[in-house]
Amino acid sequence: MNRFKGFVQKEFYHIFRDKRSLFILFGMPIAQIMLFGFAITNEINNVDIAILDRSHDNTTKEIINNISASKYFSILQVLDNESGIGPAFKKGKVKAVLYFENNFGKNLIAEHRSRVQIITDATDPNMANTISNYISSILLNYQQEQNRTMDITPQIVPKSRMVYNSELKGVYMFVPGVMTVILMLVSAMMTSISITREKELGTMEVLLVSPLKPFQVILGKVFPYIFLSIINAVVIVLLSIFVFHVPVMGNLFLLGFETVLFVITSLALGILISTFAATQQSAMMISLMGLMLPVILLSGFIFPVSSMPMPLQVISYIVPAKWFIVIIKGIMLKGVGLGFLWKETLVLGGMTLFFIGLSVRSYKIRLE
Repeated sequence: MNRFKGFVQKEFYHIFRDKRSLFILFGMPIAQIMLFGFAITNEINNVDIAILDRSHDNTTKEIINNISASKYFSILQVLDNESGIGPAFKKGKVKAVLYFENNFGKNLIAEHRSRVQIITDATDPNMANTISNYISSILLNYQQEQNRTMDITPQIVPKSRMVYNSELKGVYMFVPGVMTVILMLVSAMMTSISITREKELGTMEVLLVSPLKPFQVILGKVFPYIFLSIINAVVIVLLSIFVFHVPVMGNLFLLGFETVLFVITSLALGILISTFAATQQSAMMISLMGLMLPVILLSGFIFPVSSMPMPLQVISYIVPAKWFIVIIKGIMLKGVGLGFLWKETLVLGGMTLFFIGLSVRSYKIRLE
């Protein structure tokens, strides 16, 4: 019994000495429950909307104030006419436009009926439905408050219109997200495992002292994954067009350029992971846990980033997948060009240079 007790104590000592094991045992569950608890929600908060008020009377001002005062919406833009609706959506931040008809307040008094149109960006159909329901609820509450002081009950009639996905097909949301997840995992995870395998087997030193220069060695390791990732992207786009009937409204060459840029960004991240991972197993763990969860939860693929707590919103800015999803939805579903996507493109380019620079520096430190 004493021998068994000593053996168990030894195992505890081994676990407590290994910081990686402690992190997996205690750190990962805490990180996951925090991410899932705060990121997974069907509610919306601080959603950016635009207002198109053709009436400019006291009634519309009161409704707009009620909407602005709620925690669900933030009025980002006030439009002058209908021509501003399209550009507002194409910029990517505005998720809905509230369009008040002419003489809204007068019609409510004279005809006991006024109309307001709720135009939503349905590239994320679940969010579009939720936004429409929330705004309708605010309008209904306002109407009920006004009806308490009147003999005749006026009615505010909200009309919902979905743009970019009028049929609210879920595949419009999942195709860009799944494409992003696949490209990220194939590019980053397989690259990190491939390079770490050479380190683990001791053949990386042999490659580095060969006539090939270090950057040629790394480029030779990652080039096949660039090719394979591009094939994956082409297959996904073709399936989305011919099987799921998801349109590509924008320029195919721009879509190809942005996809290659994202693949290179993911490859650079995979190289960076390989500089810190000592074994293939650790490279796989870092890639899966460190990339897959943020890509799914913090990229806006399924859950709106604007509804998350501010710390998670800040973290989402360093997730490359967030920027690529904005790009791919913009090109495929909205038909926008580089003029609307230049910021996201620059962010991905900057991340690529940062990851490559940090990887080169880390490899030099390890080789010295």
